[in-house]
Amino acid sequence: MTERRAVLSGSAFEEQIGYARAVVDGDWVHVSGTTGFDYTTMTISDDVVQQAEQCLRNIEAALTEAGCGFADVVRVRYLLPDRADFEPCWPVLRRCFGEVRPAATMMVCGLADPRMKIEIEVYARRVTR
Repeated sequence: MTERRAVLSGSAFEEQIGYARAVVDGDWVHVSGTTGFDYTTMTISDDVVQQAEQCLRNIEAALTEAGCGFADVVRVRYLLPDRADFEPCWPVLRRCFGEVRPAATMMVCGLADPRMKIEIEVYARRVTR
């Protein structure tokens, strides 16, 4: 039987909308689109780079709880309302993914809250050690 469990971050959005920060399904970890909110205070910076850094902290916490880390990420999706905001985030993204080199896509689209400037979604595959 394949293990399937939800990983919750405590975000008010998870409760209000009805989803999990991540779902562990066997060796696979699917991390929901994650924004730059600090989920403990439900605050968000106005700066896209700071939002990207917070996104990655939120994702790292979910991956850790799921039993893996950035080294296990095989796919990443970046969602931004303004394409000009993507390049300033590259150094932050490279710190987490530069050695890993996951498949990646950047899409320009509207996000759920106008304060959100970036959303990041990842898929990871846990390695049995």
